[in-house]
Amino acid sequence: MRRQAFFLDSPRGPLFCVHTAPDGAALGRILYAPPFAEEMNKARRMASLAARAFALKGWSVLQVDLCGTGDSAGDFGGVAWTDWIEDLAVAWRWLGDQAGGRAVVWSLRAGSLLAAELVSRLDEQPMILLWQPVFNGRQHLTQFLRLKGANEMLAEADAGAAINAAREALKAGRSVEVAGYEVGSFLAQGLEAAAFSLPPAYSSAVRAFELATGQRAELSPGLANQLRRLSEAGVAAQGELVPGAPFWGAQEIEEVPALIQRSAAVLEGWLA
Repeated sequence: MRRQAFFLDSPRGPLFCVHTAPDGAALGRILYAPPFAEEMNKARRMASLAARAFALKGWSVLQVDLCGTGDSAGDFGGVAWTDWIEDLAVAWRWLGDQAGGRAVVWSLRAGSLLAAELVSRLDEQPMILLWQPVFNGRQHLTQFLRLKGANEMLAEADAGAAINAAREALKAGRSVEVAGYEVGSFLAQGLEAAAFSLPPAYSSAVRAFELATGQRAELSPGLANQLRRLSEAGVAAQGELVPGAPFWGAQEIEEVPALIQRSAAVLEGWLA
């Protein structure tokens, strides 16, 4: 297995990337679409472990810090949602130059929204691997703004009022600070308008994994409904429940080996 960190040129400046590849010729390629804000940092360990496991199965895997995040150029408060989609398109083209074979877009949380928009722009139909997917950008933005409301509650202010004020500021074109992140209006508006939707002609496979603690034995209604809609549209969509903690939001860095193992098995099946 080979692992390389480098900067990829983009119209918005250098993008920090990590490429993990098998020692021999790659059988396929995988692009990782990361989650939003601090969830990306909390999930770095799991993403890295998964990339290594996938490379051992013959995949060429590319992880990229989108502009304004991680070690890439730009400022988080100045990026737009469309910038991130274009970053993924740049990364996809680079990855395609490195390896042929099966193509997969892999995402975590809000990365699923970016993944769907990327796939809608491509001439090919990569398979899609979803980890704890987010299907509604407006709901995800509301959940993120609740972090601001929680901080305001600690300051003895009204949480609901803080969230409403943040939304109004974003609609007016101003940025707001949430949990240490300066969120610009173009990024917030793009996330709010985003919804998981695949092209009408999409006929490749979608596999979604959802984590569950305790004794829950069924997929959440939201994921089950989305998979049913995809299946009705002719997409080979399946979901699977895996026991494990929500590592993207944990206080300490968490690992869920079962999620990596099951994902690797699905990818192996896609190579068959």
